[in-house]
Amino acid sequence: MFKALMLEKGEAGFSATVQDVDPARLPEGDVHAAVEYSTLNYKDGLAICNRGPVVRSWPMVAGIDGAGTVLTSSHPAWKPGDRYIHNGWGHGETRWGLLAQRASLQGDRLVRLPAAFTPRQAMAIGTAGYTAMLCVMALERHGVKPGDGDVLVTGATGGVGSVAVAVLAHLGYRVIAATGKLAEGDYLRRLGAADLIDRAELAAPGKPLQKERWAAVVDAVGSHTLANALAQTRYGGVVAACGLAQGGDLPATVMPFILRAVTLAGVDSVMAPLPLRQQAWERLARDLDPAKLEAMVEEIDLAGAAAAAERLMQGKVRGRLVVRLT
Repeated sequence: MFKALMLEKGEAGFSATVQDVDPARLPEGDVHAAVEYSTLNYKDGLAICNRGPVVRSWPMVAGIDGAGTVLTSSHPAWKPGDRYIHNGWGHGETRWGLLAQRASLQGDRLVRLPAAFTPRQAMAIGTAGYTAMLCVMALERHGVKPGDGDVLVTGATGGVGSVAVAVLAHLGYRVIAATGKLAEGDYLRRLGAADLIDRAELAAPGKPLQKERWAAVVDAVGSHTLANALAQTRYGGVVAACGLAQGGDLPATVMPFILRAVTLAGVDSVMAPLPLRQQAWERLARDLDPAKLEAMVEEIDLAGAAAAAERLMQGKVRGRLVVRLT
């Protein structure tokens, strides 16, 4: 038996409980693995708190992320003892996830754990941090360079935002952190933020075009925040959009695109191809300071995951939640 955070919905309603699970119930997969650490991302919070239509098959083991050791494998690229990282691919949504001590996985979808990271550090990064790196890489692909001007990071004390601030600052960008938690200014400056703005400046409806402020933006918030960020981006600037913490709507106009040649670059981490994932994790191993990563971490055990997910949904979590499964 192994322990797992099981999500169930039926006539009695919804529940999220830690249960003992028979390994025979695991779905088919060519890699069976021990999960040493998992994490709580925003999507995990939505699923565990039943706040959105994330889960599409019941019952469901929660958790889109995990890192640990391969136990058995019929996949040619993986053998017992190998260390892996798993992010996304529908786990915790349509396929049992990794907030569990065991998981059945697909070898074609695993990334080898970089030598620079322990499984705990990999889950301190998790999908949130890996998405942040995909955003940074998107800015680079569109030609944004250190010295081009200020780079705005919205939702800066969250998982995506915290890693984005740390990585961008390490690369030499001048980072402006937007947050509703101005009391966390010291935390954000330690990660590398040059200055802070109150998220209220961006959260309400604004004009289609505003004063040019940002050479680039990493946005995990969506809605009016993303619309205002676009309206404030400088001529030829780039906005990488990866989240919807404020909402999935985009109440904007075409004005930033046709009058300032602004680029809106969409970033998806769930179904990103393996080569892109591998590149992102290689970059994280190189461009994310382990000391800054550790400053983001709150570690919990599986029994505390449901309560922590509720705090995450209430905006009461700073940085990254790492779930210890061993």
